[in-house]
Amino acid sequence: MRATSNPVFKNLPKQETGYASFGSAAAGAGQLGYQYGNQQQPPQYQQQPYPPQAPARSLTIDDVVTKTGITLGVLALSALVTYILTSANTALAPMFVIGGGIIGLVLVLVATFGRKMDNPAIVLAYAVAEGVFVGALSFMFTDITFGGAGGAGMIGQAVLGTFGVFAGMLVVYKTGAIRVTPRFTRMLIGAMIGILVLIVGNLVASFFTDGGFGLRDGGPIAIIFSLVVIAIAAFSFLLDFDAADQLIRAQAPPKAAWGVALGLTVTLVWLYVEILRLLSYFQSD
Repeated sequence: MRATSNPVFKNLPKQETGYASFGSAAAGAGQLGYQYGNQQQPPQYQQQPYPPQAPARSLTIDDVVTKTGITLGVLALSALVTYILTSANTALAPMFVIGGGIIGLVLVLVATFGRKMDNPAIVLAYAVAEGVFVGALSFMFTDITFGGAGGAGMIGQAVLGTFGVFAGMLVVYKTGAIRVTPRFTRMLIGAMIGILVLIVGNLVASFFTDGGFGLRDGGPIAIIFSLVVIAIAAFSFLLDFDAADQLIRAQAPPKAAWGVALGLTVTLVWLYVEILRLLSYFQSD
């Protein structure tokens, strides 16, 4: 399996085949041999034949779609409830953003490094926490109390743009317009590391200079930077699709669909936040 930009996919089980039907062939052969006159078979095969075991079901695209839909549904519900709560009490917004973001990050780290990506409780807990983060952050980006503008209309544009990019990159992957090669993977992961370094550097610089490097102040440089980040997030979907496809081909167990759902949700949230940020730049002008 190729490496992926999304750390959630890296530790997913790659292949678990061969053990489900182990021994059934021998039992079946013994039973049939005795039935057709092979007198060398022990009599216990006739008395207590071993029934053939059904092969374990492997991961399918339906599993991925179902688990991803459940995860996104929980996230959307959590985000909606949080948005309503913050609309009623704006003081809750910063607390929800910080709390939801930290809890979501911790759960992703636990799932990734604890090899628990296929645990539905962790995945759904992440969806709830990230929904709180997204709902409160959306309110802050669009409410005048925090210097935002655009209201629910801008949130709708960001959601539409996010799933539009997702669908577009899925078509690109399925048609093979861009092939996921080791070189492509290395280049994209390198670009993501560079983006992370710039974001952290801009944050540190903002402690000493107003606006830092200007990557998040809404100016021309910030707009260009957001477009670059959106492009990288979009291309990272190709690696996520390829990783999920490899798991299906490797006949991973169905529970691996929760890990795929978690990985795709992480990328979707990243893309949504960046699109929302970009739209907020134009609304504030």
